[in-house]
Amino acid sequence: MNILNKPFDTQFHTAPFSKIKNEDFLPAIKKGIEDAKAEIDAITNNTEAPTFQNTIEALDFSGEQLDRISSIFFNLNSAETNDEIQKIAQEVSPLLSEFSNDITLNETLFKRVKAVYDAKDSLDLTTEQLTLLNKKYKGFSRNGANLPEDKKQQLRDIDKELSKLKLKFGENVLAETNKYELHITNEADLDGLPESAKEEAKQTAEQKGKDGWMITLQYPSYIPFMTYAKNRELRKKLALAFGAKGFNNDTLDNQDIVLKIAKLRHQRANLLGYKTHAHFVLEERMAKNPETVNTFLNNLLEKAKPAAEREFKTLSDFAKELDGIEQLQKWDGGYYSEKLKQKLFDLDDEKLKPYFQLENVINGVFTIAEKLYGLQFEEINTIDKYHDDVLTYKVADSDGNYISVFYADFFPRAGKRNGAWMTVYKPQYVKNGENSRPHISIVCNFTKPTKTKPSLLTFNEVTTLFHEFGHALHGMLANTTYPSISGTSVFWDFVELPSQVLENWCYEKEALELFATHYETGEVIPMDLIEKIKASATFHEGMQTLRQLSFGLLDMSWHANEAPETINSVKAHEQKAFENTKLYPDVAENCMSTSFSHIFQGGYSSGYYSYKWAEVLDADAFEFFKEEGIFSKNVAQKFKDNVLSQGGTEDPMTLYKRFRGKEPQPEALLKRAGLIEK
Repeated sequence: MNILNKPFDTQFHTAPFSKIKNEDFLPAIKKGIEDAKAEIDAITNNTEAPTFQNTIEALDFSGEQLDRISSIFFNLNSAETNDEIQKIAQEVSPLLSEFSNDITLNETLFKRVKAVYDAKDSLDLTTEQLTLLNKKYKGFSRNGANLPEDKKQQLRDIDKELSKLKLKFGENVLAETNKYELHITNEADLDGLPESAKEEAKQTAEQKGKDGWMITLQYPSYIPFMTYAKNRELRKKLALAFGAKGFNNDTLDNQDIVLKIAKLRHQRANLLGYKTHAHFVLEERMAKNPETVNTFLNNLLEKAKPAAEREFKTLSDFAKELDGIEQLQKWDGGYYSEKLKQKLFDLDDEKLKPYFQLENVINGVFTIAEKLYGLQFEEINTIDKYHDDVLTYKVADSDGNYISVFYADFFPRAGKRNGAWMTVYKPQYVKNGENSRPHISIVCNFTKPTKTKPSLLTFNEVTTLFHEFGHALHGMLANTTYPSISGTSVFWDFVELPSQVLENWCYEKEALELFATHYETGEVIPMDLIEKIKASATFHEGMQTLRQLSFGLLDMSWHANEAPETINSVKAHEQKAFENTKLYPDVAENCMSTSFSHIFQGGYSSGYYSYKWAEVLDADAFEFFKEEGIFSKNVAQKFKDNVLSQGGTEDPMTLYKRFRGKEPQPEALLKRAGLIEK
């Protein structure tokens, strides 16, 4: 029997990665679909009247094994992929999309769900059960259950096509990232680059069988070069390659894919009775509609733009004074910002990195989780992993009760996509009286250890680790009954609150002193460096905010557009969307949309604004922690009880107000960002 189609006979029932072969996936997913269909049939063929238990609850627990197989497969496709896995993904994605439609377009099943939904006022349901019932009903109605037969078929065809296009989009971006190599043979071309980055570049070249140094488009290679390399021509060359991913009019080009995805999403929304894809998506968000999102983004833009323009002028003047640069270009931003930051704060990443050895930062984030939530992390080597780099932990509470399995995967490699994310191999839920605990993973792309140095993180990488770990806590501390509303299964503009709020501890002396110690001397990070970290936290905040807002506005321009079929040029459309947020001159050879994986491959379409939205929540929430002390057990308990453990059991604003005692106010964010007076 296929190993994936039976319960995993392992410690904590974790995935037996080393025993799974690529060829197991397709038959296992097909069998999983078959089994899940049988479970659905059992619900629809039930001769008893529809009840919450025999219909809604049964539906939520159906397809459990299929969900596990799919999560293992797609997590590997992101973190440890290869040509074979990508080929399988192209085959299984339409099958899963089709199966999903089989459920939502199943009339008999919908009738049973609707019967329970229509009777909900007379049923004695808990808040969580009511939320699940509403979610299931909307899951049907928002996915075509009320459509006539011909329209249902149209919907199926669109969904199938979209699942393939999104995969292809991601594969092209990964292939572009892996393909490009800047091979340097003259050491003078590395002037300004820190020793650690040079060593990393040399190691990369060696691995590829070349002399000299190799710079790639992977973040740990790309960012240091753009930040420190004096050679402006090479910075330009690298930036052009980075910005042209999916925009080279070749076999890896994503322009047509972007246009097709935008049009198909719009058609799908229209089919379901919505004006645009954004109207469809935002109905199930805190923001509710595109008008609220655009107002939110434009209000912030109004506050941030004057600051951004001042910062840009100061930066331009600085570059001109320093190196006679007449016009600041995109490939100059990182380099001169770093120089100006060093001048103003005498603070650069290279001074900080020795205090942020990866192992110490991991211990630090664990200690903070222990102080706040009483969690204990024990590294164990008895759990199977999908790559040697992966670290595995057993998480327990202060009484030693098992809480979660935690995987951490920190270094870049060819089979892993760029960026950082948190994911779930198994959700938490309560079934047959047993609280089944989750398996949570975070995946990052940090600087690897070299022959002479351990992995030393930039401060930005430290905040990234805290961010993803915040998501992980949301997954680990989940304590709900039903899997589909457990952990991070919340509205998308609420999901970033636990991750972003945890980043705040990176700037606090009390927290930094727990883990920021020099990797050679053991010396705790000096107070003056902590002061500089805090002072520099709002450096170029106006420009950073403008950049984030530009991405949010670009997302809305694609998805709140009432006539995407009239868009012929991805580049021209993008330029128009960026009009109000533009600081640097446009680069004709570059295009953001063709590698904007968040919205064209991931789940952030019509949702990119949620990063800023969640910043309002996180600044407001952290204000509460600061009022009572950043390790306040009282505030942490409230956050755990009302946010981290609750998943999507209630409306997020209800949960937030229960934690905070009031609605969030944007003033805390604007103050923190230095955009209004404190």
